[in-house]
Amino acid sequence: MKKIILFLSFITAVSLHAQEKPTIDKQEIVRIESTLASDKMQGRAIFSAGIDSASAFIENEFEKIGLDFYKNLQNYRQEFINKRRLANNVVGVLLGKSKPEEYVIFSAHYDHLGMKRDGEDKIFNGANDDASGTTAVIALAKYFKALDNNARTIIFVAFTGEEIGGLGSGYFSENINPSKVVAMFNIEMIGTESKWKKNSAYITGYDKSDFGLILQRNLQNTNFTFYPDPYPQEQLFYRSDNATLAAFGVPAHTISTSKMDVEPNYHKVSDDISTLDLNNMTEIIKAIAISSQSIISGQATPTRVKKVTH
Repeated sequence: MKKIILFLSFITAVSLHAQEKPTIDKQEIVRIESTLASDKMQGRAIFSAGIDSASAFIENEFEKIGLDFYKNLQNYRQEFINKRRLANNVVGVLLGKSKPEEYVIFSAHYDHLGMKRDGEDKIFNGANDDASGTTAVIALAKYFKALDNNARTIIFVAFTGEEIGGLGSGYFSENINPSKVVAMFNIEMIGTESKWKKNSAYITGYDKSDFGLILQRNLQNTNFTFYPDPYPQEQLFYRSDNATLAAFGVPAHTISTSKMDVEPNYHKVSDDISTLDLNNMTEIIKAIAISSQSIISGQATPTRVKKVTH
């Protein structure tokens, strides 16, 4: 009888474990963010040893997660030449179960400003801009891989060259069929509280499609809110890596919390991990995961953006 009870207990434990849903873990967020924003990355300037280290780290994370390579690539590096210098995005893919030719993109830029020539603190760590977004992309890749139920193909991409004109996202956009891209979640600076404090973020170009309405509908039973961009004068919809695909009509929007009117560490060497609210950042990433579910499952399709001119 004792053996039977132990066996049944084992079966119950295994069953309960199998039913557990994957989670986005704060300690993982801390680990990834701490690495990307560390001094050893030397500010992640494009065409530098520091950004090569960051690329290698992201590639390794994608490999551990078990993502597929993008299109005809032989690894996670999407390389291109700019002014005779080699640069690369990092791209991983989670193939869709029933709608593999429909793409949902999660993106962020992993480059930053590099280093100053002098001063006690020379390194632009870019913890918020945009190690925070890149951390989110890696965490979401791990989450959706574990969930293993995406109808549509999910493409996870870390762009290079955003800080000098969106080089990486421009190249990526030229090498994908925009008609196949259902939505793009570009994640930019989510490490600090928004103007509405915790459990909130804003979406750029909110009125250009119903992307934001879909996300908020999926968050009905939570305390998280996505707001329209409160800084229209900053033209943020046109200033991040979503812009090139939005120009082709893709509902490509940026999610952010950055208080662009008063953000004290923006593009300064003081943008380091000590300035971030990692608890709140974890909750934002969880909200992005929940809010995207109906798009990833194929149940919802955002309206297309009218051709963007600026």
